[in-house]
Amino acid sequence: MNTIANIVYTVSDLDSAKAVQAALLDAQPHTDQPFYVGFNVGGLEIGLTPAQPGGTTSSVAHVWVPDLDAALAAVQQAGATVLNEAREVSPGTRVAAVQDAGGTTYGLIEHRS
Repeated sequence: MNTIANIVYTVSDLDSAKAVQAALLDAQPHTDQPFYVGFNVGGLEIGLTPAQPGGTTSSVAHVWVPDLDAALAAVQQAGATVLNEAREVSPGTRVAAVQDAGGTTYGLIEHRS
């Protein structure tokens, strides 16, 4: 069974969002970089990424899948459109994003050892 692996918020002000998340979660980030701030709460990753100039803010929950390529094929067959092709974000971790016909965005994440 696939599970929720993380929730990533795209934010317009990374420092402000980091302060709010730290207060909300009563925790300091385990990763604090200009491109990603990460918190771990009971095994769930809460991430913050900066919006691109002129871009929008949003939040996406990433579903952990054992095989990203197979999952992308399955959701495309079910009618989803790929927004972000599979890409490696750290050694052994790949992510992608898809959107359904109604405009809802879904994240997929694969961790390999």
